[in-house]
Amino acid sequence: MKKSYSTLVNKKDIQSIAIGGFDGMHIAHQKLFENLDENGAIVTIESGFSNLTPKRFRQEYTNLPIYYYVLDNIKYLEGKEFIKLIKEEFPNLKKIVVGFDFCFGKNRKYCVEDLKELFNGEVIVIEEIKNNDIAIHSRYIRDFIKNGDIKKANEFLGKKYKIVGSQIKGQGLGKSDFVPTINLQIEDFLLPKEGVYITKTKIKNDIYNSVTFIGNRVSTDGSYAVETHILKDDIQTTYNKVEIEFLNRIRDNKKFDNFKDLKEQIILDIKEAKEFFN
Repeated sequence: MKKSYSTLVNKKDIQSIAIGGFDGMHIAHQKLFENLDENGAIVTIESGFSNLTPKRFRQEYTNLPIYYYVLDNIKYLEGKEFIKLIKEEFPNLKKIVVGFDFCFGKNRKYCVEDLKELFNGEVIVIEEIKNNDIAIHSRYIRDFIKNGDIKKANEFLGKKYKIVGSQIKGQGLGKSDFVPTINLQIEDFLLPKEGVYITKTKIKNDIYNSVTFIGNRVSTDGSYAVETHILKDDIQTTYNKVEIEFLNRIRDNKKFDNFKDLKEQIILDIKEAKEFFN
């Protein structure tokens, strides 16, 4: 089992755990965590498809230690074998918290009632959490993001959706012909639908109001890009790590017949973003 690099907790001290995928660390996940005591921990099942809060980024949304199981290493275990593994890892475990749809073991044939039978401690099952009669699930949040519905995604997440990337060299037209942008290479994170968004951009410990474009640059070189323009300031940076939080969507990606029309639209996008922040 791989433990989060940011936590140093003796497993013998852990008395309660929450088990799940926890991609998104969203509102419903936080409800599970609320049922853990001060000696609690989070056990994440890593399927390899987590792209809302991949890898180590989950630790940002909890003070509890996080441990990771790789799904491929445990998916063939029978129910008793899975519980045996959990007890070996956390010998003083007294409580397990899961969601109502939690299943485990070979072919996912063991679910909540089996967990209650196999584990000789307290099992707390959190019922389905809804927002305006819509269940809060990571798969729905992914759909919102893919469709560009950032406001709804943020509502279900309980926070602003964020991506993190490394700064790369752009095509060089921004500063000379349009507005300066920071171009990013994004890995692991789910990218929102192509278009222009009102965002916050974090570089080191500084947070800036910004406008971010995602998609194929159909009016210039045609390549796919993630680039953010900092409002008010021309930021000169070669800092590797850049974070972008999405607040609202301005428009779809579209093709312009000439640079003049494109620049006019960019100016309108910036104006809308500034009005949003004001």
